[in-house]
Amino acid sequence: MSTCWGRRKFLQRLAAGALLLPGCRQSGGRLVVGFSQMDTGGAWRVAETRSMREAAAARGDRFRLLVTDAQDQTAKQLADVEDMIARRVTALFVAPREYEGLETVFAAARRVGIPVFLLDREAREPGTDYLTFIGSDFVAQGRQVAQWLVRHTGGQAAVVELTGTPGSSVARDRAAGFREGIAAAPGMRILAAQTASFSRAAGQRVMSNLVQAFGPRLTAVYAHNDEMALGAVQALRAAARRPGRDVTVVSVDGQRAALEAILRGELGATVESDPRLGPPAFAALEDHLSGKPVPPRLLLTDRLFDASNAARFIGQAY
Repeated sequence: MSTCWGRRKFLQRLAAGALLLPGCRQSGGRLVVGFSQMDTGGAWRVAETRSMREAAAARGDRFRLLVTDAQDQTAKQLADVEDMIARRVTALFVAPREYEGLETVFAAARRVGIPVFLLDREAREPGTDYLTFIGSDFVAQGRQVAQWLVRHTGGQAAVVELTGTPGSSVARDRAAGFREGIAAAPGMRILAAQTASFSRAAGQRVMSNLVQAFGPRLTAVYAHNDEMALGAVQALRAAARRPGRDVTVVSVDGQRAALEAILRGELGATVESDPRLGPPAFAALEDHLSGKPVPPRLLLTDRLFDASNAARFIGQAY
């Protein structure tokens, strides 16, 4: 919608009320809620979207959920959010690809009284542009992975890091937490950090280059998510390096495929990042609609999976 007019013109008309579509806040007696998903690639995003749909359906006829897919494009996500604001949704759930640029549309939502709930990727302090953040403590995730790796390697490892989407809070925080976790172990060295954009295919491609660059010096891989870790495992095998023996691979997310890799001995550990955000997201929305205060951060409790417990929890994995 807004791409035809230009973003500035859209925001000017929205602020003036010229773009608000009458009667869209309710549909057949149900409150219309928007969910802007940044992408539908990978098991984690699929599970998150499914959780949002199921949580809305579990509340009977109270809500109708509009779901958009930004296809991993920031410009499309901006347009998706603008369109839902113009439709006068009751509330907005946004899983942001990156926060830069979203401030303008969040400010527009605030001006017309639409609360914004950020899911799984954090931004600046809540309370102004958005009501609350719902997700995991990404710094703690990185720290927990690092501490496991330090224990497992006796504090001696040469690590390559596969990072997530540049500019995203999750990539920044998981990198910071990992560095905190290895800070007290001088034998832990990061040889290189390179983005693979949370993609399995990119993780395999980037890891292939890193294996060639560092050879046998490389003894550990820290991937910011399981998809990149599983791609790294494939690249290591192709390079005749044995994941789990020659190279210890660790990651974050806790998806079923990662737990299966742990049981095969290819992945050392993964820290859970639960995608089932639908129940806490809709509970927070219901509290807000009923006038109850909503905390600025609603953090989930994440578990660490390794060979000691992967078999026990694999049935619960997504």
